[in-house]
Amino acid sequence: MDSSDNRKILEVKNLKTYFYTDGGIVKAVDGVSFDLKVMETLGIVGETGSGKSVTALSILRLIQQPPGKIVEGEILFNGRNILDMNMKELQDFRGNRISMVFQDPMTSLNPVFTIGNQLMEAIIAHRDVDKKTAKMESYRLLEMVGIPDLKRRFNSYPHEFSGGMRQRVMIAMAIANSPDILIADEPTTALDVTIQAQILELLAELKDKTRSSIIIITHDLGVVAKYADRVMVMYAGKPVEFSDVDTIFYKPCHPYTLGLMKSVARLDETRQGQLKPIEGTPPSLIDLPEGCIFRKRCEYAVSGCEKVYPPLVEIEKGHYASCIRAAEFLNNTLERKK
Repeated sequence: MDSSDNRKILEVKNLKTYFYTDGGIVKAVDGVSFDLKVMETLGIVGETGSGKSVTALSILRLIQQPPGKIVEGEILFNGRNILDMNMKELQDFRGNRISMVFQDPMTSLNPVFTIGNQLMEAIIAHRDVDKKTAKMESYRLLEMVGIPDLKRRFNSYPHEFSGGMRQRVMIAMAIANSPDILIADEPTTALDVTIQAQILELLAELKDKTRSSIIIITHDLGVVAKYADRVMVMYAGKPVEFSDVDTIFYKPCHPYTLGLMKSVARLDETRQGQLKPIEGTPPSLIDLPEGCIFRKRCEYAVSGCEKVYPPLVEIEKGHYASCIRAAEFLNNTLERKK
């Protein structure tokens, strides 16, 4: 359910992040634009290598330079361009206004410091508080994310926690300073199914408690179906479809989005036979093909797809797609032929 107030807290405009390697220029993010509203959950989906995580890292300017570089675009937070911030401003901004939960909590936590020390550090870095206050606040955060036996766990080390508990600690650190935006990059990748559900429910609860906006990056369509308000589908560094979650699932207008749907099992499945995976593999980001970058894997490709890359255009209110046959998909004429 969309609980946003329609005010845009984040606007990303024509973002391009490239990596300069010996083999050539890797266009990891190549012209991404989207906005995020207050108290909204935006899902970013796509295959591995589609540019989802690089987009998130670019927002916080965490791209390693070299070889990476943000070569073009704007990232506006409440109207201010993050790309114009100096390093001191940026350090205060990260973790304070926008926080990020990374994929692997084991590599994100320092193994030689206790959980409590790392939580306190996150608090003291952005607030003018003493250690006693920071410690009490750390207890409160651990309790909020469902960590039991607070005093003992406060003095434990990361290796003494399970994967799910480490992810909860990472979430506690991310919300320590009540950020306006929380970016969750594949937050359930390394967890079993039961723990995945608990972590996602926790994020949803914290969104309401802290009134934060959330960007959730995932390849799991089930996650965005349940938790996202709007969805951006990415392929080979570019956004190919963008709309509210119901429209994406019930009226997909890009063949890549449709292919993702067909390759996932559904409880209400009515199709006969086996699941239908997308044929082929994503193109090299160093040497992208001419025209539509998805055409070589697309069962709906026609003459003209190889000439010009179709821009992301609004095909109905709030629904954008980059396909020359998007209008046919919208009217279901292509699906009826299949």
